[in-house]
Amino acid sequence: MTYKTLTAASLAALLLGTGGALADTWRYAFEEALEEVQGKFAQKFKEEVEANSDHEVQLFPFGTLGESADIMEQAQSGILQFVDQSPGFTGALIPEAQVFFVPYLLPADRDQLFSFFRNSKAIHELFPPLYAEQGLELLTMFPEGEVMMTTTEAVASPADLNEVKFRVMTNPLLVESYRAFGATPTPLPWGEVYGALQTGIIQGQENPAFFIESTKMYEVTDHITRPGHNNFTTAVMANKDFYDGLSDEEKQVVQNAIDTAFEFIIEYQTGLTEESLTKIQEAKPEMTITTLTDEQRAPFMATAESVEQEFLKIGGDQAQAILDQMKADLAAAAGG
Repeated sequence: MTYKTLTAASLAALLLGTGGALADTWRYAFEEALEEVQGKFAQKFKEEVEANSDHEVQLFPFGTLGESADIMEQAQSGILQFVDQSPGFTGALIPEAQVFFVPYLLPADRDQLFSFFRNSKAIHELFPPLYAEQGLELLTMFPEGEVMMTTTEAVASPADLNEVKFRVMTNPLLVESYRAFGATPTPLPWGEVYGALQTGIIQGQENPAFFIESTKMYEVTDHITRPGHNNFTTAVMANKDFYDGLSDEEKQVVQNAIDTAFEFIIEYQTGLTEESLTKIQEAKPEMTITTLTDEQRAPFMATAESVEQEFLKIGGDQAQAILDQMKADLAAAAGG
């Protein structure tokens, strides 16, 4: 039996056997390894909860309970109390969350980016009811780092992506974005990506630098390109029935831990991108790392309007309201 094929009943039995049934134990799964950004956030959350309550937080890194779809199902069913998952995977459940994949919408400036995530009305007011409809309490969203392309051939323009099978998350708008970039978008679960690159089934994928380095994606690609089109966003959620059942004091413990972990992870990311790129270059000196010029980025940026229009078509009933509020929030973050 593999974790990926666990039924809800067998998973519950497994968790009962590992102490998961204890009333004071909260289970928290995420999409990355323990020492990656989501794992660091989860560890800080665990530390804060356990220091300020009688509860224990049990952490489940990527792969221990299956793929992203598996942990979301487990969170919705109440097997997990907390889950960290990118809108890239929740887009099928919450189509409005796909807005985070409109290219060149989020700012490249770190101060503006962090101000947006701290203060955004879209995140803190408009998104929570949409998550609640799916049985989830949205606790926070945070950025994980500039998204970069890793490919087997160099990329300097959309023409270089022609006929390139490019792995994307199972997210309709991300598919549309890479189609607009000129690639052949190929949705794949994360667990299959390294092997697919190794065997030539796909020729590219995107992720922040720390993830490219830690998962050794550079071993099966030869070029990293920085088109500046996005910053990877993730969301921490609780099972809503569980959260609603907490006392006011327990809810405050959770929110304080979330707030502390948010500030911690923002600070943790300082210098992380360049440090990760240095490690990649040291591990594979022949790897090319290219930051596209403004001129080179222009044709990629020109696709943003068409992807935005596609979002308005497929992004759910609140798509226009979400997009408008996000733009207002981004303008505020930029001082506009």
